[in-house]
Amino acid sequence: MACLDIAALRATDLAGDPFDHLICRQALKNDSLAALRGDFPVITAPGSLPESALSYGPSFAGLLGELRGDAFAEVMAEKFAIDLADRPVMITVRGQCRPTDGKIHTDSGGKILTILLYLNMDWSAPGGQLRLLRAGNDIEDYAVELPPAEGTLLAFRCTDRAWHGHTSFEGERRSIQLNWVVSDSYLRRERLRHRVSAFFKTRKVG
Repeated sequence: MACLDIAALRATDLAGDPFDHLICRQALKNDSLAALRGDFPVITAPGSLPESALSYGPSFAGLLGELRGDAFAEVMAEKFAIDLADRPVMITVRGQCRPTDGKIHTDSGGKILTILLYLNMDWSAPGGQLRLLRAGNDIEDYAVELPPAEGTLLAFRCTDRAWHGHTSFEGERRSIQLNWVVSDSYLRRERLRHRVSAFFKTRKVG
């Protein structure tokens, strides 16, 4: 059973304020949500963890496969008018948020596009809502505020002006991050960095 709603993604327009981005609030099919909740990996450590360091159920594995698939890449390439053919893909997963997470940053450097897919059943907390910012020095100067609610997908072009962050929150905050990156060498370096980080995070929690 497919999880991603490719038709909904195709019907979503690209926005340009404060930088090129796309927000689809129903990127997952309703009949996949219950299974994805149950199959999401058990994560007790904060920070971004590589998919290879996690255990998860079949529906979650299927979703990761769809995110890596040609149909999804074709939609994103079309929306952002960018060639993603043969570009490597990196996926990390988050399950827990620290009060210090969410600091203003950009995903520039070796990343081409960032995809954030949220898997929280609902979101009523004032903190933890992602903000797309006009500058890199004020979390209150935002053009878009996005609750990380279940099925919400954000995609944006990685540039040195794509500032984003969120206000303080502590607790469970489920998300998948996918990046198309510039090269296999960059992917190898980032995978190694995430594996080392995941090792120390899980040792500390355990």
